[in-house]
Amino acid sequence: MRILGINSAYHESSASIIVDGKIVAAVEEERFTRRKHAKEASVANPNELPEHSIRFCLSYAGLTAADLDGVAYSFDPSLRKSKFKLDSLSQPGDWGSAEGEKIFLSKLSQIPDAVDKFLGRKFGDKFSFIPHHIAHAASTFYPSGFDDAAILVVDGIGESGCTLLACGNGPNITSLDEIHYPHSIGFIWEKLSKYLGFSEYDACKLMGLAAYGDPAVFRKDFQRLLQLGESRYAVDPSVARFRLPNFDQIEALFGPVRADNGPILEHHHNVAAALQEATDEALLGLVRELRTLTKSDNLCCAGGVALNCVSNSVIKESRIFSKIYIPTAPHDAGTAVGAALHLYYSRSGQRSLFADNNPYLGPEFSDADIMTAFQEAGLQAQRSTDPAYDAATMIADGKVVAWFQGRMEFGPRALGNRSLLADPRNASARELLNVKVKHREEFRPFAPSVLAEQASHWFDLGEASLSHHSMLFACPAKQDRLTSIPAVLHKDHSARVQMVSRDSNPDFHALITHFSDMTGVPLVLNTSFNDSEPIVCSPSDAIKTFQGTAIDALFIGDMFVVR
Repeated sequence: MRILGINSAYHESSASIIVDGKIVAAVEEERFTRRKHAKEASVANPNELPEHSIRFCLSYAGLTAADLDGVAYSFDPSLRKSKFKLDSLSQPGDWGSAEGEKIFLSKLSQIPDAVDKFLGRKFGDKFSFIPHHIAHAASTFYPSGFDDAAILVVDGIGESGCTLLACGNGPNITSLDEIHYPHSIGFIWEKLSKYLGFSEYDACKLMGLAAYGDPAVFRKDFQRLLQLGESRYAVDPSVARFRLPNFDQIEALFGPVRADNGPILEHHHNVAAALQEATDEALLGLVRELRTLTKSDNLCCAGGVALNCVSNSVIKESRIFSKIYIPTAPHDAGTAVGAALHLYYSRSGQRSLFADNNPYLGPEFSDADIMTAFQEAGLQAQRSTDPAYDAATMIADGKVVAWFQGRMEFGPRALGNRSLLADPRNASARELLNVKVKHREEFRPFAPSVLAEQASHWFDLGEASLSHHSMLFACPAKQDRLTSIPAVLHKDHSARVQMVSRDSNPDFHALITHFSDMTGVPLVLNTSFNDSEPIVCSPSDAIKTFQGTAIDALFIGDMFVVR
């Protein structure tokens, strides 16, 4: 059974192909168009399909539209129409208003015809709308390898829900309860990102800021915005005002809004710290409730909030559940995979248990493609007989190396195939990468990619999880290792660890092994291969970013150039 999955209702537009329950291809549209998040989240564009992503997925799987047994779209307009309540604090014609809803529902109704037109085939009842949070739940439960699990989905909003409590058993996912708009943890992160002078997509910056602050300073005031109960949280919409561009109520609690590019002050750190602490507590309450409801030993998480590696670690180390799984793409892009998986299992009615945690699901390029890209850029590339060894040597010599290999990762983390690599021993590498390569704030931390067999000697990993391979947990460094790897440690001496095994990525594992042999340190600094743009997809993208930044060397396959 061959299923195409599509996500484009809001942002992070994406597509996937599932063949007999296995994820064959998945990719985000932004990687092709070079526009971050693919498109603005607008009431007027849910029918703007991720056409490049769909073409790639079909091509990689060797399929045409005629071969498809179904198309699954990760949003259900009928659920939106029946469940969503208008927001009295909204702008006319925009999200939450009567006019905006009319536009949004009209555009959603056009999606089946848009799919038919683009693919040149009438799908009829082979096209399915899948509820957004069920798609999120499917994206984490089915690849987890668990036969049964509690499922927690927390994001901005689906059709009307902001948090889903569910359970999975065999091929089935059952919704247990849902917390509806305006009670959205995801939207609080978006609102406070803008309050602190960033964009609504910059939750990762607030996570970085939080380590510098004291959550106690605004702990009491934060309860006005996000009220925490024994198990459930609640948002005060009169304070949050999610759909309005003003921050009057928030400024009354936390002080003046930070201007774009204004100085980052101590009270900004403290707001971020209070937000992180409140999020941790809200999620722990939900996790306790899920444990009581399901009695399962396993927990699966998804939704954009599941990218919060600090909260993920708090949940994991609470040991409320014995095992936890988070996919490499828990955000909206992952719903393209989840929608397709849910349609497959709802039709097949049976499930073979296996963990499907491979993140390398995007495009790859031939030697001819690579040579052509170098030639068109006017670069004389050299061929390496051992790229992993040569790249490791350069990194050990203090160079910043761009490492482009095999299939591109699916999800927001670079996991060794579209990565910028540097020496974790060099404290100045962090400033160099932030300022001269990535052109971003100096407080932003970098992740270590560490040999899986050595990880526990360098970091306190806590409870085991397959998701340690996807940079989804914040792990404290061992006390006796702190001075050895300053470039990858955050203010609190934690790091967003990626464990790298020989099986999952042999080339990247070989590079880190060589670096370890040279230096005695079994890890490298790893950050996504991009500047202020989406992660590079093609060789030409990689070369353009290399030429426009202070990267010292670029490896694509076994070809390389040095500055």
